[in-house]
Amino acid sequence: MRLAPAVTLSLGLVGLLASAVPATASPASVRADRHQRLDWGACSAEQQELNEAGAQCAKVTVPLDYARPDGRTIQLAISRIKAKSPGERRGVLLSNPGGPGGTGLANTLALRPALKDVADRYDLIGFDPRFLGESSPLACAPAGPPTRPGPTTSARKDFEASVRNARDTARRCREHGDNTELLPHASTRNVARDMDAIRAALGERKLSYYGVSYGADLGAVYTQMFPRRTDRMVIDSSTDPAATQYELFRRSGEPLEKSLDEWAGWAARHHGTYRLGRTAAEVRATVQRLLDGAERRPVGIAGQRLNAPVLRLILKQPIQQQENDPALAAIVRDLVDAAAGKPVRPGPELAALLELLSSPDLADSFVGGAIFMCGDGGWPAGGWPKDPEAYWRNSVRSRAAQPVFGPYVNGMIAPCAFWGTEPREPGTRIGNGVPVLMLQARRDNNVPYEGGVALHRKLTGSRLVTADIRAHGVYGRGVEGHHPVPCADRAVNDYLRGGDLPAADVTCAAGEVTR
Repeated sequence: MRLAPAVTLSLGLVGLLASAVPATASPASVRADRHQRLDWGACSAEQQELNEAGAQCAKVTVPLDYARPDGRTIQLAISRIKAKSPGERRGVLLSNPGGPGGTGLANTLALRPALKDVADRYDLIGFDPRFLGESSPLACAPAGPPTRPGPTTSARKDFEASVRNARDTARRCREHGDNTELLPHASTRNVARDMDAIRAALGERKLSYYGVSYGADLGAVYTQMFPRRTDRMVIDSSTDPAATQYELFRRSGEPLEKSLDEWAGWAARHHGTYRLGRTAAEVRATVQRLLDGAERRPVGIAGQRLNAPVLRLILKQPIQQQENDPALAAIVRDLVDAAAGKPVRPGPELAALLELLSSPDLADSFVGGAIFMCGDGGWPAGGWPKDPEAYWRNSVRSRAAQPVFGPYVNGMIAPCAFWGTEPREPGTRIGNGVPVLMLQARRDNNVPYEGGVALHRKLTGSRLVTADIRAHGVYGRGVEGHHPVPCADRAVNDYLRGGDLPAADVTCAAGEVTR
């Protein structure tokens, strides 16, 4: 379940577009105290839905640097929706919607419909990770106006533009305020420490947790660092802990191409509606011609020029969910017509993506993702090559086997190549027997299934629930309007309700996906 919109979109655009977070860092000046008294009250005016739901908000003070607990501190924004069944209260349930860079203060509201009666047994705790949202947000200098692609281009020119944007993002973050002191402390391991500080501030002996995508990997990191503090841990759509984030990104190329094959077969069966080709091969050829043309002349539509990297990014978003096949076909139809010089008014699917690409909210998330990708010393978010040409070489090599998505997943250069500060810690090595319930979609093209299986082997106390669907996120899909997987939803809710882990791994049969 992707509870935070456009998380993967924000990661993909870090190297394509410049961005800025408008808030400024405001670390607290008081000493961090793990037995601090929390001042609960109404949430900020921006959190209208939380206030309407009767939630309370507070701030937890934590060290900026856990190696110096008496030094500078920052404040974490947390929210709480109290358990409705005090006699059956299990404890607290934290959650994280993914990213890195996703805020989660209101994430509990998105979880409640999927949790059903289980929500009544927990204090549902949302939080914004450090430097994001309302948790001592970190700012970068404002970006200048985006540079519009010219009427002609090339793959190399597009790549060089992404390098310039990545370099500029790094400069704006490094040189703004006192960011050189703050940036090294933006890491997954510190967010896990912050989670444990929240647990302690709430007076709880253990915490339960649900995380999806990057949030799932964050949960695994917590089990490694705080195994005795883990209660009911549910992680959805995980990655291989032996890989760097750049390696994980590259590995998504093959499943993305397979998903495109799957979609192309669907589009061919609906040729009468979309006119993209009568066979899967013809549909793929239509997409390839679109991209090849855009590498010479960006596609003009709705007052914008879309070069091939942006087109690949646009294609990547809907293909993650099999329910989006009609939307993807409509998007490709609009783009093909625009590339042919026809006057096109974008349909709702493409119009929504174009609006998202230019929204200030999305721009905020670029830097949020970058600070953790560049602050992590390895898995789950770090490990980016320093040499820009490494991205270019991998992009070129990928074209033979992965012509549509290979250039994107290999060539997406992060600002980390120019960051200027080094991670304080290495990535996290996973290997423990903490009980964990894992969920993974077999045809996930964002975090490949094999990566989740690799983490499952490292988490020797885990059970894996597999759903044979093309999706990113398995739990609570019906809440987002997708086909639910009742088998997976039952497994999660039964576990959180107070039951044990399944006796063995579970594969949800095709008939278990409600259509």
